[in-house]
Amino acid sequence: MTYSERTKASLCMTAICFLLAGVWLLVPNPLIVVVLCFAPLGVLFVLNQTFWFVSLFVLFSFFRIHESLPALYSLKIPLLLSLGALSALLWHSLISRKLTTYWHPSFTWLTIFWLLVVIGAVLSSNPGLAITYFKNIYWKIIVMTLAIAWLVNSEDSVKKISTLIILAGILTACVALFNSINGIGIVEGSRVTIGRHLGSVLGDPNDLSLVLMFPLAFAISFAATKGIGFSRFIGFTCLILAMAAVIATQSRGGLLGSIAVFGIFGLRLIKSKTLLLFIAVIGLFVLFAMAGISDRQSGGAAEEGIDASAMGRLYAWEAAFKMALDNPLTGVGLNNFYANYFFYSPHWDGLNHAVHSTWFGVLAETGFLGLVVFIGIIVSLIKTSRQTLSLLDQVGQSASPYLTATALAVYAGVIGTIVSGTFLTQGFTWPIYILAALCIALSRITQKYSQNEKPS
Repeated sequence: MTYSERTKASLCMTAICFLLAGVWLLVPNPLIVVVLCFAPLGVLFVLNQTFWFVSLFVLFSFFRIHESLPALYSLKIPLLLSLGALSALLWHSLISRKLTTYWHPSFTWLTIFWLLVVIGAVLSSNPGLAITYFKNIYWKIIVMTLAIAWLVNSEDSVKKISTLIILAGILTACVALFNSINGIGIVEGSRVTIGRHLGSVLGDPNDLSLVLMFPLAFAISFAATKGIGFSRFIGFTCLILAMAAVIATQSRGGLLGSIAVFGIFGLRLIKSKTLLLFIAVIGLFVLFAMAGISDRQSGGAAEEGIDASAMGRLYAWEAAFKMALDNPLTGVGLNNFYANYFFYSPHWDGLNHAVHSTWFGVLAETGFLGLVVFIGIIVSLIKTSRQTLSLLDQVGQSASPYLTATALAVYAGVIGTIVSGTFLTQGFTWPIYILAALCIALSRITQKYSQNEKPS
């Protein structure tokens, strides 16, 4: 080591010592030095486990695991995961360049929609509400959509994230069924919720059914796929529990979405569409009977004619359409439908109401232009999913069964979103964006896999 190098090393060590002394002076606790000594190891761990930090952050944010298990609530796990995930993403994308980025046609549709949302938030009727929702939730959805699409780049990562989704579904379903059995968080006399006392989004049975419907598609696909060993048993377990929990929510949108998901898998097994439609109708009636929809306080058989729940949706959709007429290019702004309901609904009953529809929610908050682009996203995802499944069918048994199972689950999830979106609000929440990211990632992996298989 030269004299110059020794001098630089000495200066560096002196600076570190002064830094530790300064921190110790501000925080006179001997443990702080121990923590700082182990900090470099923690940084290395975060940088080497980017996939896990991103995946766990998305699952905690979407499934609200820390609200399902109140013992975890005070630990601020989503915050810690977000700090680790964002730090690792910035490092690997800007400095180490280990994160391989690419572009996909579906990204174009998503980017246009995100831009419209940002413009609409600035020009919204209540910018405070829109910007707050964007800062607290929506920007994380945007970043993590890109992160998942770029990080899920191998068959192994596909297997990991699909298994994590199923396990999170099992956990959420178990908590929901426990609450249902013990009468915890019940609304309208019979509908199960989770974390209502914490103000959780899962405190609404419709939102809970939406969360449960997401892992249901992966569970069905894993349960029906051969050659994946113990993962097939996990899928079958999640299928039973998630379906039972959706029934316990008594959500008509959730049941319709579940039937649509089952229908996608039925199309691959039953050639006759007439028979499949007949089975779907019978299955829907059976599920409605099992869920006890007729016994609901709102939307039950006790209400004559069009029930209050259905009329409430019609009134909300009418208000959404009028909002779009007044603001055709930008809508009323992100998270502004509820606050504007009074000004646009001719059926005011003293309370503002949620829109209870993905399509009308997007229409109201981003205008006609936003709805067109959002439909473009859905169409792009459907085309991409079908192309991926077609390539996997051409490759045949040489493709990983996890790849095929996940691709089919994502396609079924998108179709389920289209159907359930009629009654459930999910235009600006996690599900459609996670599906979009996985759809793009699977397309990339499958194309590379197909190209590698062609020479042989």
